[in-house]
Amino acid sequence: MAQKKPKLIPNSAAKNLKPEVKRIDRSAYFARREAAKVLRNVLQGDARRRAVGSIKSLVYSPSIRNKKATYALVCQTLKHLPIIKDVLEAANVLSGKWKRQGELIYIITYDILFGQEGSLVGDAEKFLLLKKDALQSALAQILKRKGMKDVKDLMASAISSSSFPASDVPKPRYVRVNALKMDVESALLELRKQYEVLQDDTVHGLLILPPGADLHNHPLVKNGSVFMQGKASSMVAVAVGPKPGWEVIDACAAPGNKTVHLAALMKGKGKIIACELNKERVQRLEENVKLAGATNVKVMHDDFLNLNPEDPSYSKVRAILLDPSCSGSGTVVDRLDHLLPSYGAGNADPSNTSRLRKLAAFQKKALEHALCFPAVERIVYSTCSIHQIENEDVINSALPFASTHGFQLATTFPQWPRRGLPTFDGSQHLLRTDLVEDKEGFFIALFVRKNKHQLGTVQKSTDKKFTRKKKRVNYLIAKMLGKWLYAQLT
Repeated sequence: MAQKKPKLIPNSAAKNLKPEVKRIDRSAYFARREAAKVLRNVLQGDARRRAVGSIKSLVYSPSIRNKKATYALVCQTLKHLPIIKDVLEAANVLSGKWKRQGELIYIITYDILFGQEGSLVGDAEKFLLLKKDALQSALAQILKRKGMKDVKDLMASAISSSSFPASDVPKPRYVRVNALKMDVESALLELRKQYEVLQDDTVHGLLILPPGADLHNHPLVKNGSVFMQGKASSMVAVAVGPKPGWEVIDACAAPGNKTVHLAALMKGKGKIIACELNKERVQRLEENVKLAGATNVKVMHDDFLNLNPEDPSYSKVRAILLDPSCSGSGTVVDRLDHLLPSYGAGNADPSNTSRLRKLAAFQKKALEHALCFPAVERIVYSTCSIHQIENEDVINSALPFASTHGFQLATTFPQWPRRGLPTFDGSQHLLRTDLVEDKEGFFIALFVRKNKHQLGTVQKSTDKKFTRKKKRVNYLIAKMLGKWLYAQLT
């Protein structure tokens, strides 16, 4: 198997390179380090089944400079990761020092065995290049043992043994105009300089671009004037229906696309309490809030379940958006979750029943907690899952509790054709998007306080009675005081 030889450039010689070559080498060097950092977060999150963010969201965070190269390295390394691990184990070339930098080793090994020809600058690169013959020999032995002619056959075998759906389904690129910074017409004018752009007919301010349109380095994306956000995800904040001046809780807010959408719908007025428990995800949330110019968002590094509904601080909260942790089964293709080890051979079923039950138990607990806030009028529960156990079953199990707190299901986006699975009376109020029809699977449920208007009427009536009583008391006090003064004078 012929391999292209990367050129080894020792660190000491890097200073003597021509400026343009040195710039390319430095760019590749830093891309590998950034890719290793992303890969570490991805693998750790996958092992814990609690991702800090999707592969795309991690790569395209503001902290990553060379996004295109980093994205390619992470994806390609993940695709080849089972082979890379087998090669490293068979070659037995790693000492303790390098084992502690496993993700960087994976990235560089990919570049050496499968990447493009180029120079590799850095101590880790130098170490592995000296072991290149051993790595290639180990790869040849693995291919021979498995009866494969080349790596393509090995990769094809791995793909055919996976139950994961194909990831090459054409999907439009959606971007949402951030009304806090730009109006729709201005965004259309700017984007149409490069792309054919249509307006979505369901979500105001959501624009549709051709599949594959790469906007990650576009000025409007980098300055927060538009956000890359899928259609179904953009429907969630609209379903909440917040008004300017309201107080709203985003219960599981990171990475913050829905949070800043709420802020835009509220025209930057009122207050949004954005809760997030994970420290790394809090940082991402804060970055997106700042980028969007959403000054009415207060980020709380805390668990939503720790918020006390009886606390006076939340006595004016009128809406809650609850988008809890879920299986992510509706966006696995777009999120590239099929590249993760948890979807590999021997563990290819993403709908692990035990895990789904645990998720559903948490989701129900969070929903019932949201229903306890006394002044809340609207609650939206949403997931990016296709599984009934996380969607209809959660809603159905929480309905009795919701009813005792004055809530009932309401229909959101009534014109939308795909509704909830008919598993209980009222499921027609629920909304689903379809993996095939809509290229992603989402679920949205809207609860409204059914006696909201009655409560308002009762409150107004009570206020009027109190006012009349207060006037009567004041009149009697004034009358008594008048009599006393008259007695004193006479």
